[in-house]
Amino acid sequence: MSATLAKSFVHGIPMPSVFVGSNKRIIAANEGALTLNPKADETSPFVLVFRQPGLTEALDSCLANGTEQRAIYHHHDGPLNVRYNVTFSRVTGEEVDGVLLCFTDVTHLQQADKMRRDFVANVSHELRTPLTAILGFIETIQGPARGDPEAQQRFLTTMSAEASRMNRLVGDLLSLSRVEEEARMRPTSAIDLDQLLRSVLRNLETVAEENGGQFLYDTPDVATSVTGDPDQLLQVFTNLIENALKYGGQGTQVSIKVSFVARDHVLRKPALLIAISDNGPGIDAVHLPRLTERFYRIDSHRSREMGGTGLGLAIVKHILNRHRGRLQVESTLGQGSTFTVILPKK
Repeated sequence: MSATLAKSFVHGIPMPSVFVGSNKRIIAANEGALTLNPKADETSPFVLVFRQPGLTEALDSCLANGTEQRAIYHHHDGPLNVRYNVTFSRVTGEEVDGVLLCFTDVTHLQQADKMRRDFVANVSHELRTPLTAILGFIETIQGPARGDPEAQQRFLTTMSAEASRMNRLVGDLLSLSRVEEEARMRPTSAIDLDQLLRSVLRNLETVAEENGGQFLYDTPDVATSVTGDPDQLLQVFTNLIENALKYGGQGTQVSIKVSFVARDHVLRKPALLIAISDNGPGIDAVHLPRLTERFYRIDSHRSREMGGTGLGLAIVKHILNRHRGRLQVESTLGQGSTFTVILPKK
């Protein structure tokens, strides 16, 4: 096979591809393959260009047996490790004699599988703790505490709290699943954010009273109409304002301010900014990039005590993504935190 014909052949393949002759020298490579390894365009021995034993063994087997072979190619692109599945296909004919290699990037599949494993492990861990406690209390009530009504009442109260925690976790998991299913469906309802925020504050009045907290909210001086899903946006602001009350500490002041920008630099369009601020202890900067990760907690023990599942901000992030909006977090230790919801203006 001539080099010109070989190049025309591999350039018609959309994925990185290399054609290796029966003498085990590279005859041609398309642009994708040259991106992986610039030396692939040279008529060099294949083993000196792609220096990974798995590829060499697969090439030898394909040439010897004529059967399709598969191998894994690990490519280092700066700090990133990229994984390719490589297929080796024997090609023979009057003008053709060699092996065609096609590289398929499967890094995203590997990452998705890792995320799935981590997610299952996290859910299992979150459920195992309350389940273990409940089972332990049941054994105690059935055994040593069988004739002790006072101990039974104490254990039943704890069991109820642990069961409620599991119920919240399952509820948040279902909520996250629904949001992900609707991620590509843009909401179409017209919503007045001022009315929605006032509804959230009314719903959280009891929480504020128990915490000694205070809401600071004035009627916005801008139009507050946006397009969105009212239930999901209610969930977003309930989560953020309730978090500000709980984690801001006893007697915290929660300020809610709505403003307008003619052009948000990320959304690249007019937007409404809803800033929710507290005067609590603040958050260390090292935690800020990971706050919206599933099950990520700054203080796991404190979060669980307050009924947190570790999924609230992940749900907020997914809802805002569906609304083509974003969440911005600013905080300084000892100076409180500000969570700003940025939504496209209708």
